[in-house]
Amino acid sequence: MAMDWNNPQTLEFLSQCFHHTLSPLPSPRRAAESSLSDAADHPNFALAVLRLVSQPSLDPLIRLSASVHFKNHLKRRWNPNNHKGRDRDQVPEVSMISDSEKEQIKALIVPLMLSSDPKIRAQLGEALTVIGQHDFPGKWPGLLPELVRKLGEASEGNDYGTVNGILGTANALFKRFRYAIKSDALYRDLKYILEGFAAPLLQVFMRTAALIDGAAEVRVGVGLDGKTLRALFESQRLCCRIFFSLNSQELPEFFEDHMREWMEEFGKYLALRYPVLEDDGGADGVAVVDEVRSAVCENINLYMEKNEEEFAPYLPGFAQAVENLLVSVSTSNRDKLAVNAIKFLITVSRSVAHRYFEGDDRLLHICQKIVIPNVMLREADEELFEMNYVEFIRIDMEGSDVDTKRRIACELVKGIATHYREKIMGIVSSVVQRMLEEYARNPVGNWKYMDCTVYLVVSLATRQPGRDFIIATDLVDAQSFFTSVIVPVLQRQNVNEDPILRAGALKVFTLFRQLLPKHIRIALLPDLIRSIGAESNVVHSYAAICIEKLLRVKDDGVGARIDINPFLLNLMTNLFNAFKFAESDENEYLMRCIMVVLGVADITAGVADPCITGLTSILNEVCRNPKNPKFNHYLFESLAVLVRRACEKVPALITAFEDRLFPSIQIILGNDVTEFLPYTFQLLAQLLDLNTQLLPPYIAVFNLLLLPDSWRRSANVPALVRLLQAFLQKAPQELSQEGRLSQVLGIFNKLLDSPKTEDQGFFVLNTVVENLKYDVIVPYVSPIWTVLFTRLMKTSSVKFKKNFLIFASLFAVKHEVARLVDSMNAIQAGIFFTILEQVWIPCLKDITGFIELKLTSVASAKVICESPALLSPAAAGLWGKMLDSIVTLVSKPEEQRVDGEESELPDLDNIPEYSATFVRLHNAGKKEDDPLKDIKDPKEFLVVSLASLSGHSPGRFPQVIGENLAPENQAALFQLCKTYKCAIV
Repeated sequence: MAMDWNNPQTLEFLSQCFHHTLSPLPSPRRAAESSLSDAADHPNFALAVLRLVSQPSLDPLIRLSASVHFKNHLKRRWNPNNHKGRDRDQVPEVSMISDSEKEQIKALIVPLMLSSDPKIRAQLGEALTVIGQHDFPGKWPGLLPELVRKLGEASEGNDYGTVNGILGTANALFKRFRYAIKSDALYRDLKYILEGFAAPLLQVFMRTAALIDGAAEVRVGVGLDGKTLRALFESQRLCCRIFFSLNSQELPEFFEDHMREWMEEFGKYLALRYPVLEDDGGADGVAVVDEVRSAVCENINLYMEKNEEEFAPYLPGFAQAVENLLVSVSTSNRDKLAVNAIKFLITVSRSVAHRYFEGDDRLLHICQKIVIPNVMLREADEELFEMNYVEFIRIDMEGSDVDTKRRIACELVKGIATHYREKIMGIVSSVVQRMLEEYARNPVGNWKYMDCTVYLVVSLATRQPGRDFIIATDLVDAQSFFTSVIVPVLQRQNVNEDPILRAGALKVFTLFRQLLPKHIRIALLPDLIRSIGAESNVVHSYAAICIEKLLRVKDDGVGARIDINPFLLNLMTNLFNAFKFAESDENEYLMRCIMVVLGVADITAGVADPCITGLTSILNEVCRNPKNPKFNHYLFESLAVLVRRACEKVPALITAFEDRLFPSIQIILGNDVTEFLPYTFQLLAQLLDLNTQLLPPYIAVFNLLLLPDSWRRSANVPALVRLLQAFLQKAPQELSQEGRLSQVLGIFNKLLDSPKTEDQGFFVLNTVVENLKYDVIVPYVSPIWTVLFTRLMKTSSVKFKKNFLIFASLFAVKHEVARLVDSMNAIQAGIFFTILEQVWIPCLKDITGFIELKLTSVASAKVICESPALLSPAAAGLWGKMLDSIVTLVSKPEEQRVDGEESELPDLDNIPEYSATFVRLHNAGKKEDDPLKDIKDPKEFLVVSLASLSGHSPGRFPQVIGENLAPENQAALFQLCKTYKCAIV
């Protein structure tokens, strides 16, 4: 039933609901939320809420709460495509807003938004943007004229609250033009907006600029007050952002015709100061003006990138203005403005206008007044180092600081170096030497010069493309710099002294590792291990990163790695102790280092015991509240590599590992720690592979594994399949007891039901067929074929057909071709020939992977040589087609026979928006089994089989080959016969 949105009782009900949603008590709050959720399914609910928002007599908090709810309601129910492809278990179905209700909302929302107070206006503006993203302009032709009309009225009345509300809405609506891919539809929409909005935008911009100009030289109390001036600058910021959106695709004719007006005003904001805000308004006042300046820098950078020729007359003035501006802001915390201003100079430095930088004096000025001040460490950087080590490392070491002042200043040097490399690097190098001298003169007082030097050397060095190490530097002699500047910092005995400098030294060591001789790397390992004991989270993290990277270095790319074994026990002790430092209990860098060390070290029993103790102790702690996915993955990978490598060396250790791991595994399974279940199943599979007997705890897990509930979470499925395979291979006899084989095949049926898990279903089926005797599986063969044939009739998936072909091939080589043919034909007479013609022959050429190719080619050769039905004269054509497909498979390289454009597209209608994902443990992976270990060469097997077959019927098969094989395949078969000295007679 539709909700009467004009009924006072309806409004009173909604008012009470929104009042209770603000309650600090959970009971009334939840009841109100439930009532609103039920009411939301009624037609006209959104209109009723909007009507409530419009009531000025109501409590402002209730109206604000209603406006937020209205916005969120529109997000969920305006556009049905928002729910397309989502998992229905995660996103319940909701009723969409009707078209008639939508039209009424669109008629009411703009005037209500503009007449509301700022907080409600902001919420309704976001709601309007939600509508506009779907309906504007095609389904809402009245919006743009209404916005333009209201904008003009508000501007004439100096009502900048309304002006900014309209401009904010327009800005949100037009943002899509910044990033959208060019299309006819996009350009139609852009043309429509330009025709209606470009001129009014310029009018508002110029009118506001005139008001600002009038206040530029006056102070508070004389002209415009600070509050009014803030609103004017916010208006100009929004105009600049809209300018950016409307110019992002190409230069519109209107903006080209009026470029002078725009550019003259842009230039003023870069060159002038506004005392009312910048002197009397405090930091907030400066930020208001800087937002406009920053937006101007983005606009002129856009024109420099896209419209360089048209922008050329204005370039010299803007370049000088930006340079002057940067001199004043580079020593402050005005980061956004500094970054966007430097980006403009970078664009200029790489363009045809690069001659702006050719003078030595200018380069020296830029280096001293812009580059160095922006690279110099600030108090905010020191606070980040101490208070948030994860973010500091992400910014400093992992290369995600493109938009920081430090990185962008170095990018400016690189940009200038595009045309003036020798000049700029010489200047920076001399500045670096002076800073090192200042540091040497007073290390305590001038330590920031050292930090600045390290940052410049690292950032301006040449890196191996796509890699994280440095191969050359123009600023310093790498080895001399390292030994004279970096090594003394690393060798200080107090690892807690000057933590920022030690972190920088560790970063240099990490990145210069390929330039340093092996003996230097080895000599400094004790200092790295000591650094893991530093209290600073950044320092012990950088030490762990450095050790991990050093262990991956091979001399000349092929030589032996560093031998870590002499340092192993001390290293592992320090790594595990470092987890005890505050904030490092789940330090992913420490755990990744442990993982890498265990992967290369000599794992003896003396090493294995403290490692398994330390890892299981950490595992038991994080089980309580898993929160760092990377740390968790490295933890389980460390356990897997420890188990694998230790048991390779000392197989008897498996019992000790089980004793330590089973209590943790029982905690995970018993408490249903969802995040860890896929890892746990893989770890269990690894332990089972290494074991010589099936212990009672494994039997208990096996019974749990066979329960349908265990397979409900999709993220568990690959790991469960891996574990099930381990059970089937380790103890196939267990399947014949208590109806377990029937349960396993039930799992296969369930997995086959979904395209997402069908691969896993075939893994299960293949493992059953490969490991069980035929007399055990024979009662289930007909049901298996029935399921597979039914699915084949319903699907066109190449992936499914390839999986089917691999299974049928495995069946043939394990249980004889005759049983394959007879069991298929028992389902339907003659279906084997149908399968050959419609599935086997066309899909054989698409098989990839060495073992898969070997399996299918050998099985196919056995089929044409051992199947009486296929060897009858009536089937000669089918026999020839089959051989043609086999020859294609074994003679042609994969890229020539597999369609490169063919891809298995996911079902886009059934992909959940989010689900926990399976992550494979590299070190717990299943070794790929070769079911045909005795057959080394499938090509040889083919021609030997054919030669033997033809020997029993001389003269018959050459004719069939000549009639059915493509000429290139006939030639390839002849060459194979020649190679293996076999003849088809």
